[in-house]
Amino acid sequence: MTTLTTGAETAHESFKDSFSYSSYLRVEQLLGAQAPLTAAHDETLFITIHHVQEIWMSLIIKEIQGAMQKLTAGDFEPAMKMLSRVSRAQEQMSGAWEVLKTMTPSDYLEFRSAFGKASGFQSWQYRSIEFLLGNRQRYMLKPFAEQPEHHARLTAIIESPSLYDLALKALSLRGLLPASELRTNFDTMPECNPAVQAAWLSVYRNTSANWDLYYLAEKLVDVEDNFRRWRFSHVTTVERLIGHKIGSGGTTGVSYLRKALDVVLFPELWQVRTEL
Repeated sequence: MTTLTTGAETAHESFKDSFSYSSYLRVEQLLGAQAPLTAAHDETLFITIHHVQEIWMSLIIKEIQGAMQKLTAGDFEPAMKMLSRVSRAQEQMSGAWEVLKTMTPSDYLEFRSAFGKASGFQSWQYRSIEFLLGNRQRYMLKPFAEQPEHHARLTAIIESPSLYDLALKALSLRGLLPASELRTNFDTMPECNPAVQAAWLSVYRNTSANWDLYYLAEKLVDVEDNFRRWRFSHVTTVERLIGHKIGSGGTTGVSYLRKALDVVLFPELWQVRTEL
C-alpha cells in the first residue's frame, strides 16, 4: 500500500489490498438507497430520517437481544452496558424527529401521494423492538402476512419471553418472586401483578443487598422512558405534518398514535415509586 506524506503526517493513498472508508461502510450502496420518487426537495429528507431510524433500530434490536442473552446467563454487567447503549440510541432516534420537523405540511404534500400505502406501521424492526420489550398483541402480526420471513421472525419473538419476563425470572431466581407468578403465555401484554410489584418494592427498599436487580430496574425504566419520548415526538411530528388525516398505512393517524402513548411496558416499575 502506498502512502502520501505531508510534513510529519502520512496518509494512505492506495487501497488495492485493503478496505477504504467507502468500501468498508458501503457508502455508495447506502446513498443509493436514497431514491426519491418525485422531484420534491424534501422527499430526500423524509427518506433520510426514516433510514436513520431503521439503522438505529437495527442496533437497538441487537443490543436488546444481547442483553437478554446475558440476563439468561445471569451475567448482569454486560447486560447493563447493552441496555445503556439502547437508551443512548433511543435518544438519537428521538432527535431525528427534530430534523424532520423542519418540513412543513406543504412540503410534505408535494410527495406524500407517491409512496401510496407505505407506513412506519409496517416496519418489522419497530415491531420487533415493541415485541422484545413486551408490547404484544397478535393482531400486530397482520401487516406482515405477505412477508413470510418477517412474519416468522416476529412470531418467534412474540411467543418467547420478553426482556421484562427475563427480568422477572431474575427476581424469581433470587427468591423474591414465586415462580408461579412468572408468565407462561407470552403473546399478550403483561398486566400489573401485585406479587411482582411487591418483589420490586423489596429490591428498592434494600438496594445494597439487591444492587444488580436495582440497577437492572433503573435501566429498564430508562429504556421505557426513552421509548415514550420517541413516541411522543413521533405523534407531535405527524400532527404537525398531516393534522388528523388518516395515516398512509390506513390507521387513524394521530389518534392511533396517541393511544399508543398510554401503553406501559413495565407497569410495576412505575407503580413501585408510589409505594416507596
